[in-house]
Amino acid sequence: MKYRFLLLTAALLSATVTRSIAADLVAIRLNGHYFAEPATVMITVAIEPDQANRTLRVEADGDSLFRSTEVSLEGLSEKRLHTVEFKNLPAGSYELRAEVLSATAVRAMATQDLEVMGNPRQ
Repeated sequence: MKYRFLLLTAALLSATVTRSIAADLVAIRLNGHYFAEPATVMITVAIEPDQANRTLRVEADGDSLFRSTEVSLEGLSEKRLHTVEFKNLPAGSYELRAEVLSATAVRAMATQDLEVMGNPRQ
């Protein structure tokens, strides 16, 4: 019983450390959380340069719309800030995701909520 408790504690600690390291690798910066329909949203993604970084994937996942784009990364020589623009987003709730991928796996991910409000006059 004591062995299982120690194993579970070690697993939780390593998961916590992994999350904090991953959070330091990528971050989403957004000017506001509420936008008017049809929304043009400029998303800035900050990435800590690393030799294993090969692709940045940015997604807007909503109730009735999904958009994504990918940017190739050049490892350590890549710039830190990247800007992505999604145009004409209709009203709804969205989850923005930024993922940094290596050649074989997702290295880090950041998420942020976004709300696009419809026009009440229509």
